[in-house]
Order: sequence, then structure tokens, then C-alpha cells
Amino acid sequence: MPVNATLGQLFYDFPMDKLKSFFNKDHMVKRILMSIFGVLICGIAVGFFKRAMFGVDPFQSLMAGLDCVIPINFGTLYVIVNVIMLLFSLIFDRHYIGLATFINLFLIGYIAEFSLGTLEKFFPDLGLVGRAVCLIIGILIICVASSFYMTADIGVSTYDAVALIIANTWHIGKFKYVRIITDVVCVILGVVLYFLSGASVSGIGAVIGIGTVITAFFMGPLLDFFARKLARPFLYGKEKKQAA
Repeated sequence: MPVNATLGQLFYDFPMDKLKSFFNKDHMVKRILMSIFGVLICGIAVGFFKRAMFGVDPFQSLMAGLDCVIPINFGTLYVIVNVIMLLFSLIFDRHYIGLATFINLFLIGYIAEFSLGTLEKFFPDLGLVGRAVCLIIGILIICVASSFYMTADIGVSTYDAVALIIANTWHIGKFKYVRIITDVVCVILGVVLYFLSGASVSGIGAVIGIGTVITAFFMGPLLDFFARKLARPFLYGKEKKQAA
């Protein structure tokens, strides 16, 4: 088959209707900006969580454990793990994969690494109060960032997609219960990997702690609050804000 014919066939087979549908979605420019903003700030929040040493969210617990046993920089490790989960989603249900998925995949790990390094440089000796401040800042900004990221609705993170596929595609339990199970598994694996690396108990706060518990129980209500007060009004404008 001639090369031109092959290229023509590829162009013909390309799902242009899906592409047009994507860009015709309401407020698409805002949605893209909100996703980028959300991922950037989420990465910074992870840096605050790690600097606080009071525990991180469940998926970051797993990542922290892996970071202790795999000798590559965190940003690259984050991409590798997410690519594995991306392949899982592409095989079993690609519906949950969108532009925001790839923004998250390639940016958040490196941003988190840069954020932590910057905080360690400017605040090398944090006391208990300083660590508590870092935890509070981390919780607030990750909730704000996640509310923008999720309200944008142009794809979910590869970790979110795993629980959604188990619950909605495989129909194995309700999402909220499946998510609890995946979170618990991540925390357990993170702790086990941390100790397998030979690390001391004094540093366990980088993997699990009060921050992990707070995000598990309070992140949902805070997300809803910031979505109603900030993200949705930003996306839809004054009319939607007044309606809400």
C-alpha cells in the first residue's frame, strides 16, 4: 500500500468526532487552565506534606516507600509508577483517561521534588510548630488544588482511575469502599517498603502519620467546600455562583 494511502487511512480512522467534542466542551480553556493550576499546586502541596513529616496522603505513602528502595529521583519514579497504572486503565477502561491525566502524570512528581527541595533549603531545621504549619498549608492547598482539578472534569489521575475501574467497570463494590481498600493497601505497602529499606522509625512520618488520617477523613468535605466556593464559581461565573 502506498505511503500516502496509508497516511490517508490513518487520518480517516482518527477519531475526529471525539476531538471536536472535547474542544467544544463548555469552558474548555478554563478547564485546561484549572487542570494545570490544580496539578501544579498539588505538587507543591506534596512538598509541604513531606517537609511536615506528619504523613502524606495514601498514594504518596506508597510513593514514599518506593522512593526509599528504588535509587532514582522521585520525579522519574512517579512517572514510571503512573505509566504502569495508565497501562492498566488503557487495557480495562480508557474512559477515565483525559488531558488532565497526562498533565498529572508528567508534572506532579517533579514539582513535588522541587517543592520539597526548596522548603528544605529555606527551612532546614523545622521544629514541631513549623512542621505543623507545613501540614496545615499542605492540607489547605491540596484541597483547593484538587477542587479545581476535579471540577475541570477532563480526566482523572491514574490512581483515581484504578479505583473507578474496579468499582464501575468490574462492579466489585461501591467506589467509596473500593477507594478505602486501595488507600489502605497503599499505606501498608508504603510502610513495609520503608522498613525494608532499612530506614529508622524516627523518619516514618514521611510515610504515615496524622496527615494521612486527616486527608482520609477530612479531605472530602474540604474538597466540596472549595469546589462550591472557588472552583465552580471560577469555571461557570457569577450566574452559577448565585445559583449554588
